[in-house]
Amino acid sequence: MCKLDLRYRLIFLLLLGCCLLPALPVAAEMIPPAVSEQPVVVGGDRSYPPYEFLDDEGKPTGFNVELTRAIGRVMGMPVEIRFGAWGAMRQGLRDGSIDILQGMAYSDERTAEVDFSLPHAVVHQSIWNRVDGAAIRSREELAGREVIVMRGSIMHDFLLQNVPSAKPILTDSLAEALRLLASGAHDCALVAKLPGLYLSRKLGLSNIEPVARPLIAQDYGFAVRKGNRQLLARFDEGLTILRETGEYARIHRQWLGVLEDQRPQWRRILRYVALVAVPLLLILAGTVLWSRSLKKEVTLRTADLQREVAERKRAMRLLEERQRQLIQADKMTTLGILVSGVAHEINNPNGVVMLNVPLLQKAWRDAEPILEEHYRHFGDFTLGWLKYSRMRREIPHLLGETLESSQRIRRIVEDLKDFARRDDSEQAVRVDLNEVVAAAIRLVEPTVRKATSRFNVQCDVGLPPVRGNSQRLEQVIVNLVVNACQALTAREQGISLETGRDEAGQVWLKVRDQGCGIPAENLEHLLDPFFTTKRESGGTGLGLWVSAGIVNDLGGRLEFASPPGEGTTVTLALPVWNEEVAP
Repeated sequence: MCKLDLRYRLIFLLLLGCCLLPALPVAAEMIPPAVSEQPVVVGGDRSYPPYEFLDDEGKPTGFNVELTRAIGRVMGMPVEIRFGAWGAMRQGLRDGSIDILQGMAYSDERTAEVDFSLPHAVVHQSIWNRVDGAAIRSREELAGREVIVMRGSIMHDFLLQNVPSAKPILTDSLAEALRLLASGAHDCALVAKLPGLYLSRKLGLSNIEPVARPLIAQDYGFAVRKGNRQLLARFDEGLTILRETGEYARIHRQWLGVLEDQRPQWRRILRYVALVAVPLLLILAGTVLWSRSLKKEVTLRTADLQREVAERKRAMRLLEERQRQLIQADKMTTLGILVSGVAHEINNPNGVVMLNVPLLQKAWRDAEPILEEHYRHFGDFTLGWLKYSRMRREIPHLLGETLESSQRIRRIVEDLKDFARRDDSEQAVRVDLNEVVAAAIRLVEPTVRKATSRFNVQCDVGLPPVRGNSQRLEQVIVNLVVNACQALTAREQGISLETGRDEAGQVWLKVRDQGCGIPAENLEHLLDPFFTTKRESGGTGLGLWVSAGIVNDLGGRLEFASPPGEGTTVTLALPVWNEEVAP
């Protein structure tokens, strides 16, 4: 029974096969033939050598053309290259008649319109000028000029965005732009350097040249309409394959190798060596003989030159010292201007305080009887967060203290203005040394208060006037006191300032400090310009040098004593004012 069923099944399959065999040719005919791939339309500029241009036979050629064809071969992708004016090619990309542009300079603004591939070159854009005219060399010099650019080019965009005041003169090609410049029209042209060199040589334009330094350098690559990522990816892949296989390097050397350093051939090197070696040997022999004869003269001249060098070094050091002095003088002048301005700003509100406090004092005196009467009848009450029984003692003290502080502010400001005021007078006048000391102490009081808790001043009230200049003497005293403060290592160490008169009739001022003292080897250099042991903390070494110059001009002297472990004493001695010898 099973064998019979198997036979029936085999017969059924044979009959089914016979029925299907006639239908197989029909099914084969129904399969559509493979559709051939449409070529990619690649656009390019007809006159942008060596990247893309039409040769003498009118056929597309150049670096971009060969690169595009190589990408088409490795990707199995047919390409159709169309050339025309650059503006027309960009319009073709917009309306879809062009699928991809094989060479377009990158800019951020253009990314809104197109997508760029990986760059396959870098284009250096240059400013072109006439040889016999005034050269324009920078972006800033383009302002207000008539600048020739190709319509729709990257330099057209650059000019509109970066130099809006320039007047663009538009052309349809780079060749037309260069011809227009060479004819004497307009001020300059913006043309890529390498295409410009090709075109100027081909057209025989010898009266124009590019600026040596490029204006900008831009990545240069394929560009598709915004969003056409699929086509862009195929060209990027093909470009990568060409780089890996070395084909890209070959094409680059063929068309753009003029930008690379060319190594000279060995035969040429040997020929040059042969041409130069014999004369050089003759010159060398003559030089040896000549050098021997000059050796004695060189020996004699060496001593003279050494003396000249030493004198020149001394002159240079003197010049540097004078320059530093001028810089310091300029700083002091600027400081005087700043102090005057700040003093004015402080005096205005301080004047209001000095005007209002006496008014408040009088108001308190008028109101005090009324408040006392209230206090006697009703007892103590709160006035300004404190009890009246306390405030009636505090208020007069507070107002008096405020007025006294305001007056002190005014005195300090006036001292600052006097100290900073420039005094070009060289004439010595009658000066009260104690008054100068008082003004100087008011200026340095914050510095002294910060440096020491023991500052003692003793002035001889019977001092005669001295021959001097108040502002300059004040500068000297300020410098001496500040130096004493800087010599202290602890606030417990003291500073004393005294004035008096010696037996010789000179008036003196002494500043003593209990600081670290001065090493014996440094004492003789204290009055040298720019000598300082405080360079790290901003010392210039000019303070004592300037002070010594002022004292010497006034006929006085400046002396220093620093016994080991006893601090430093500086003595300033000045001549007494004499009416008979006064100027």
